[in-house]
Amino acid sequence: MNPTETRPPGTPPDPERLHSTWQKLVDVVARLRSPTGCPWDREQTLETIKPYTLEETYELLEAIDSGNDVEIVEELGDVLLQVVLDSQIGADEGRFDLIDVTERITQKLIARHPHVFGDVEARTAAEVKQHWDRIKQQEKQRESIFDGLPAALPALARAARIADKAARVGYDFPSRDMLFDKLREELDELAQELFPNGVIPVVAATVDAPVIADESITDAALRDRVEGELGDVLFVLANIARRWHINPEEALRRSNAKFERRVRYIEAALRQQGKTLRDVTLAEMEVLYQAGKKQESRE
Repeated sequence: MNPTETRPPGTPPDPERLHSTWQKLVDVVARLRSPTGCPWDREQTLETIKPYTLEETYELLEAIDSGNDVEIVEELGDVLLQVVLDSQIGADEGRFDLIDVTERITQKLIARHPHVFGDVEARTAAEVKQHWDRIKQQEKQRESIFDGLPAALPALARAARIADKAARVGYDFPSRDMLFDKLREELDELAQELFPNGVIPVVAATVDAPVIADESITDAALRDRVEGELGDVLFVLANIARRWHINPEEALRRSNAKFERRVRYIEAALRQQGKTLRDVTLAEMEVLYQAGKKQESRE
């Protein structure tokens, strides 16, 4: 598609161009898997390719965060390659092929959108979700609302999905504001395990205080209880994000990237002085951290 070309929303690609480009990709992947193809590609299985599929997905998320269309196109291509390659592996093993994959997803999309391809009415996104969940339940014959939720999802993202599944059948706080009372409750329970009498010490967050080494929890039972209470705190935070329609995994990814970016700024500034992080104090690092923060605000 020409970057300057605009089409009405919902317009599919040009059929001729789509067919030729799609066929070429499929042919290239098939050649790579052929006896005269690439030794690395030939030895891959659905199991061995899994880490690359996950890696490419995360790289796509980073590209979307960047807002750079060139990078997004490249990473979408890498994700598409995973689908085509997995399908070719399935075909080579006599299990399924790309046509099976394509037909199945097409059938699923039509079946789960009766308000578009049938005579069911759905005027809001919430009504669409209700139809979607009901149809999935019928298709999969699932016993639990949590059946089908991938166990391999990142824990924070899975927490929000679990809570969302429960909320769809009515198991949720009537008001989202109540979650902050729940958060206070969970923090109090965590404090009961971590501090004498459950009282959190009031210690100002400054960088010029003496360093106190952290002590590990050696009592296995206590460690287990602390882990459980900390998990409860994180679960409530995931719910707060969900009720305000924020993706907690994305929020944490952004904070991770922000912190990493600012520490890299410190490292770059110190390199210009012929120093490393190990050569300066925490207070000196913090000065540079704040300078990097101000520079980001200006930019």
